[in-house]
Amino acid sequence: MNRDELVSFLDEYLNISAYPDKSRNGLQVEGKKEIERIAFSVDATLRTIEHAAERNADILIVHHGIIWGGLDYITGIHYKRLKTLFDAGMNLYAAHLPLDAHPEVGNNVQLLKLLDLEPKEPFGEYKGLSIGFLGEFKKAEPIEKIARILAERLDTTVKTYNFGKREIRKVGAVSGAGAFALEEAWRREIDLLIIGEFGHADYLTALDLGISVAVAGHYKTETLGVKALMEVVKEKFRVKTIFIESPTGL
Repeated sequence: MNRDELVSFLDEYLNISAYPDKSRNGLQVEGKKEIERIAFSVDATLRTIEHAAERNADILIVHHGIIWGGLDYITGIHYKRLKTLFDAGMNLYAAHLPLDAHPEVGNNVQLLKLLDLEPKEPFGEYKGLSIGFLGEFKKAEPIEKIARILAERLDTTVKTYNFGKREIRKVGAVSGAGAFALEEAWRREIDLLIIGEFGHADYLTALDLGISVAVAGHYKTETLGVKALMEVVKEKFRVKTIFIESPTGL
């Protein structure tokens, strides 16, 4: 298949131009034009780029790319990553906020679906656009049960902070560094906020607001969108795909 056909599809499907984002979303590094094998991963690290090259991938599609605002100097790790891409003739495509927010394959829709919840409405406003989603159980569920399901289906450890309700109906999901949505969750009377990571100041904010939080890992909560997008691309283009795991434990 032609690279430009794939890139055009991804740009439109993910609506990348709609999101104000520090990440330079879209085709970050140009490589070969003909695409036979596509690699997917969460992060464009040197290791994932090398692994994709070893597997003869023609393009690597990631959530976290290598250009965040711009590259000032092509030295150190920037040089190593770019050289590996150039040597392999590999393209690099990144979709950050657009892949968090997507209503079908997005990280946050997929997080709710792990709990058998249908996304009810957008949530988690960031720079004027919502990147998370809300869902609601038909009857209240214990926070311990919700954490157990997330841990089993994400294959990770989920830590809960029971500062609010322990019987949960209304759930908000914002993957990765989603604690910025704590005050919105409080205003919208959400019982549980599911996020990827939780800092010291976030803990204190949640404590003062009296809202319960489930922390499931930045990496693990952001594997979902990439994997769901991989299935869409595989089905549409009938192309070989691989997913490269590179867990951080964070």
